[in-house]
Amino acid sequence: MNNRLKFSILTLSLACCGLFAGINAQAQNADANQLAQKDTLDLQQIMEVVIQNHPAIKEAEEALNTADARIGLARSGYYPNIDVTANFSNVGPAPSLTIPDMGDFQLFPHNNVDAGVNIHQSIYDFGKTDANVNLANESKDLAEKSIKTTKQNMAKGVIKNYYTLLYLQQAIKIKDEQLKVLESHLDYVQKKKATGSSTNYDILSTKVKISGVENQKTDLVAARDVQLSILNSLLGLPVKTFHVVKDTLTVSKPTMPDDSIIDYALQHREEMQMALKKTDLASIKLDVVKAENKPSLNFIAEGGAKNGYVPDLGKIKANYVVGVGLRIPIFDGTRTKYKIMQAKSSIQTTTFQSEVTKRNISSEVIENETALMKDYKKLEQSQLLLSQAQEAYKLAKTNYSAGAITNLDLLDATTNVSESKLMVLKSQIDYAVSIYLFDASLGEHLYE
Repeated sequence: MNNRLKFSILTLSLACCGLFAGINAQAQNADANQLAQKDTLDLQQIMEVVIQNHPAIKEAEEALNTADARIGLARSGYYPNIDVTANFSNVGPAPSLTIPDMGDFQLFPHNNVDAGVNIHQSIYDFGKTDANVNLANESKDLAEKSIKTTKQNMAKGVIKNYYTLLYLQQAIKIKDEQLKVLESHLDYVQKKKATGSSTNYDILSTKVKISGVENQKTDLVAARDVQLSILNSLLGLPVKTFHVVKDTLTVSKPTMPDDSIIDYALQHREEMQMALKKTDLASIKLDVVKAENKPSLNFIAEGGAKNGYVPDLGKIKANYVVGVGLRIPIFDGTRTKYKIMQAKSSIQTTTFQSEVTKRNISSEVIENETALMKDYKKLEQSQLLLSQAQEAYKLAKTNYSAGAITNLDLLDATTNVSESKLMVLKSQIDYAVSIYLFDASLGEHLYE
């Protein structure tokens, strides 16, 4: 094969690898790009794309491949080691023996040939391989729970980002409505000024109010752009891609478990299960350490062909070796002793960590339950406040037209309506997020 042909094959191989890598990357981003082309995004669409394609989740899923490799490596202890060896050596001078009246006898040939197949199989290792396999299987189970925890944390981040965006998006609309009302009022007082029934102070105070609202809107737009960049980062899209999220605030009320919510959470939270699993793993590691210093019984078989046999040293003959070997450790320099101490300490550490996790989950459940009840009451109160502010604004318009109140009083009434709408919106957002967080604290999956 000439160099040009070799280069062509290498180039084609690299091109194929690049093509497959490109197809894989396109497949991962296809859903995100398709999502970016939609007019509005709902929470479920965003959640699906993030859970399927986010690199943090891909990284956690890749740990399963590592776990499978560890299981295969541990199970390899059940299988024999087989290898083929072949040796050639030229010896000079070849050893010889001289016997009086009988002559010289060559003990080894000049050219030595030795080839064979070697088999080494563990017959019984007193539980070493079993302990390693058990450890590898439990480690994979822990990796699977870690994936669920990563998805749950990612889902909580998506929910918070989505509802923050929704709040900012709706808050900007409320400010636009307020500006429209204030600009209409400015036009009205300017007309009254022309007839002498209004003053420059009324016009200036209205303009000041408009400027203040415009500044508030600027802050909201800036905050929205920041949240959009976070959303695009989650989706794997260019950070300046613009999105509009759907105005959906309908969230099902959480279903309270029949048992104690704390007991329910401790049984269903992945974090608690992972903490208990780590304690189990620490116990299995102790078993592995104890098994390291146990005896092992092995079968050995070697067969092949070699020369050097008397009387015809140059003739190659078949040969074999079959046997059983027993290894009994007696003293390892106290290494096993201190490994056992370390493993026992690890068990205690994971036990303490499980208790910490239990306490943190209990506190989190109560905190989210309290926040849920608080946000529900605030939602009711803010809705009542909005209806009162709207009624007060109607009365203020009537009284202002009648000259019973000043321009500032009317502007205050306008501001109260806008702020009440924002309060209702924030209460709705907080209540929706609280429901999701409460469900998550009980161990309910926020992702599909």
